[in-house]
Amino acid sequence: MVESEGEKMSVYITIFLMLFLGTIINITLLPTLKKKAKKERESYPLISVLIPMRNEERNVKRVMQAIKSLTYPNIECIILDDQSTDRTRDYLEEEMRGHQPFKVIDGKPLPTGWVGKVHACHQLSTHAKGDYLLFIDADVSLKHDTLEQALALSEKRKSSLLTGFSRFPVKHFLESLIVPMQHVVVFSYLPVILANYTNYPSATAAHGAFMFFKREDYDQVGGHQVVQSSLIEDVHIAQEFKRQGLKVVLANITSHVSCFMYESDEEVWNGFAKNIYTGLGRSVPSLLALSLFFIMYYIFPVPLFIYGLVAGNGFALVPLALVIAQRLIIDVAARQKWYLCVTMPLAALALIVLMQHSMWKGVQKIGYEWKGRHYQ
Repeated sequence: MVESEGEKMSVYITIFLMLFLGTIINITLLPTLKKKAKKERESYPLISVLIPMRNEERNVKRVMQAIKSLTYPNIECIILDDQSTDRTRDYLEEEMRGHQPFKVIDGKPLPTGWVGKVHACHQLSTHAKGDYLLFIDADVSLKHDTLEQALALSEKRKSSLLTGFSRFPVKHFLESLIVPMQHVVVFSYLPVILANYTNYPSATAAHGAFMFFKREDYDQVGGHQVVQSSLIEDVHIAQEFKRQGLKVVLANITSHVSCFMYESDEEVWNGFAKNIYTGLGRSVPSLLALSLFFIMYYIFPVPLFIYGLVAGNGFALVPLALVIAQRLIIDVAARQKWYLCVTMPLAALALIVLMQHSMWKGVQKIGYEWKGRHYQ
């Protein structure tokens, strides 16, 4: 009996070790934006920086200051005011004064069948003249040489789309649990080899806060129009690129790009509720299976650890130690607060509850609220 329990524990620990090593391999394989400026180029293709804004008064100054600080010499910046009802437009006009690269356009009414952000991005693309299109969210901040490094990496990897998950500064309780889980999922469970070196659509991750397209390939695919009704347009457009044989590269961009996603825990809850169930293909079995996996991998090690302390069983301490070590490595790679690694079991529990909530709203056809709009 004791021998049988020991064998089960050995298998359990082996699984943890494999996932731990897989995380290290994934992080190692992800390309990064260079830290040092490249030598001067012979030519500088025009890059259009495109920013959809809807009620973003709190973010206007930060993102505009970031654009002004960019050192790339050939850019245009087009901002779409998507029928904002706050002071977004006033702040934009104040920040734009005396700066030539900026242009603000008025968003048209949302057509039936379109998601708000997707329609905004589509409109922006019709005004852009660049050889490359960089779509960023209004809550993003960029390092001064981000465009140089993104272009260099895109050219080196011959990508049609370069994307990545930015650094996510967090300050609220639920935000600190949920938001960093994006890096946990991508760094641990996305097969990076398949994502970056094959056109297999299912092995795809993207983040809409930073989407760097080669213009001619964006137009070939059909741009945002091909994902007009998608709540996770970033992933779906990346998959469409792959279906058409175009290369998508996922990079670790945390050295140059920061995204201040949410201002409150309520926004965190609503934002992730909108995306999780849809992101899992609205599949109840997939969501339940993922929930069960998270329980066994991230939560069960806690009572097991307590048992190990009480019973003096050293092997029972290993799974939780590996979970925390794995999370620490991810947080360091993502430039996240390192001490959040100890909250990993609680973060997994919070995400499981959020997944059930997202699934319930989808199955019951209640839909999701975001920025004053209702989506099914």
